[in-house]
Amino acid sequence: MMTGSDESLHERPSQADDTAAKRRIRSKSAKNSFVAFLSFCFSGALALVLAAGAVVYWGKTQFDGPGPLQTEATFLVPKGGGLEGISAALERNGIVSDARIFEYGTRFERAAGQLKAGEYAFAPGASMRDVMNTIRSGNSILHAITIPEGWTVAQIYARLSADEALVGDLPPEAPEGSLLPETYKFTRGLSRAELVSQMSAAQSKLVAEIWKGRQDGLPVSDVGQFVTLASIVEKETGIDAERPHVASVFVNRLKKNMRLQSDPTIIYGIWGGAGKPSDEPIRQSHIASETPYNTYVIRGLPPGPIANPGRAALEAVAHPLATDDLYFVADGTGGHAFSRTLDEHNNNVRRLRDIERRAAASRGQPAPPEAAVE
Repeated sequence: MMTGSDESLHERPSQADDTAAKRRIRSKSAKNSFVAFLSFCFSGALALVLAAGAVVYWGKTQFDGPGPLQTEATFLVPKGGGLEGISAALERNGIVSDARIFEYGTRFERAAGQLKAGEYAFAPGASMRDVMNTIRSGNSILHAITIPEGWTVAQIYARLSADEALVGDLPPEAPEGSLLPETYKFTRGLSRAELVSQMSAAQSKLVAEIWKGRQDGLPVSDVGQFVTLASIVEKETGIDAERPHVASVFVNRLKKNMRLQSDPTIIYGIWGGAGKPSDEPIRQSHIASETPYNTYVIRGLPPGPIANPGRAALEAVAHPLATDDLYFVADGTGGHAFSRTLDEHNNNVRRLRDIERRAAASRGQPAPPEAAVE
């Protein structure tokens, strides 16, 4: 009895130990599974991070690397153009290799809202970052248009009309003499009307400034006459140093109530702002033509300017050279010979005729007609 009881007592602890062992095995297995899951998640996350990093690195090298341009190119960013449209247009024009990379890179740099409308130039090999920074800078290409001194409004309007960087219609024709001859710089897309407005404002400012500082005793009663006389001086000579001398001749003649007898006023009276045909000499019939501008016929100044004078001509009329000269004629070298008396003037005219005859003979051409000089 004692033996059987002892065996029974020994069996019970053995079953308990077995159950505990099984529990320990199950617990360990669960822990191993959890660790394996965590390891899998970590590995997956790491792989995703590495993949994302690789994509970002690749995108950055594409964004910062040399672009496809082989030669310099220009590109117009329109007003109101969105980033997506700009990116696509850049790719179409061969300036960037991939519109999506440019778009995403620009967004990553927080520059999407900083792109400015304008016309831009890009160097060969410009990177997407270079392209982005250029458009973000707003440093558009500046176009230039030069209006020579002495041009008429008709000539100026013709040049503005032909400039393809300007847009829109021309305004009604501006008054003669109201536009400043100058070089104007502007960005593509400026309206022609706005440029004319700028030219008019610049001339008004300049004329007011010079008129205010004019010397006393000039035979012009107002700004209109002042600009009119300056326009005649402008058309008579293209040499800056001569303009005060030419102005002094006209001032002296006005003070003596002599006719100005300026050939450019004949031309404007007959042909207007379009100018005389280059193959048409001034004839006696032209000199006698009764137009309001012909200063061989009228006394005093014509009713308005015959061109748009620049600063030098305006300054010359405001401060003419102090002389007693009443005449001048071309000297055959590009300048003019000045004189106080008609006899001196006629001698200068004869010298000019001799120069012209010799020059014509050397070319096998007839001499110009008598009326072709001032």
